[in-house]
Amino acid sequence: MPWQTGFQPAATSIMEEVRWFEQYTLWFIVPITLLVLGLLIVVMVKFREGAHPVPSKTSHNTAIEVVWTLGPVIILLFLAVPSFQLLTKQLAPTEEPELTVKATGYQWYWGYEYQVGDNPVSFDSLLLADADRAAAGKEDKAVYPRLLTVDNELVIPVGKHVRVLVTGADVIHAFAMPSFGVKIDAVPGRLNETWFKADREGLFYGQCSELCGKDHAFMPIAVRVVSQDKFDTWLAAAATNVGEANKALIASIDGADKSVAVAANAAQ
Repeated sequence: MPWQTGFQPAATSIMEEVRWFEQYTLWFIVPITLLVLGLLIVVMVKFREGAHPVPSKTSHNTAIEVVWTLGPVIILLFLAVPSFQLLTKQLAPTEEPELTVKATGYQWYWGYEYQVGDNPVSFDSLLLADADRAAAGKEDKAVYPRLLTVDNELVIPVGKHVRVLVTGADVIHAFAMPSFGVKIDAVPGRLNETWFKADREGLFYGQCSELCGKDHAFMPIAVRVVSQDKFDTWLAAAATNVGEANKALIASIDGADKSVAVAANAAQ
């Protein structure tokens, strides 16, 4: 977003609702902030010692107490109802998953396992060093930003309900994809669950969002959303060689016209 004043462009329906809720809350936050600021100015000016040398001894006002009790209750109800509805959609999906992926946080990289068929596809995803960009075919920093590009992206099909089982192998991490509206802790010994359904193809970036040690800032998340046909081809090839499958996928997408749609140059 220009000037980084908002969220990343939404790539899922959940993130669309998160963006709407953020704008909705501003209709309450801005007036309340201005009201409190105004009251503070009035009190500082009207009741300063010079203008009000004899302080008021009023200790009770029923009308004011009713207003400042009922007002916040009503405002909180207007915030709570859509908030709970959004949380329910995030944590209790109504659809059956069409693909399940396990994401494990390590110090300091991610491991993925696709739970499909009799031969699960699994691989690690590490930050790609600048020296390895050429070999990986990821030299274009507009598409593959520094400190966000990984050697092996999480590849998922567009328009499919993807369940993600998240855990940690050593310390607490957090799997966060801002453009998907996803952020969930990866806790050792516990299996947390989240989901998303990407509504457009592209390359999307996130990061570990739980302080997990000295290289916490260097364990990005990259999700490549592709068509079902490309995903099926990639999955079949990845069962035997993930590296070669990734190179073939990148070649089929980037091609000569560099048509990859990049979600954002930085994760928020």
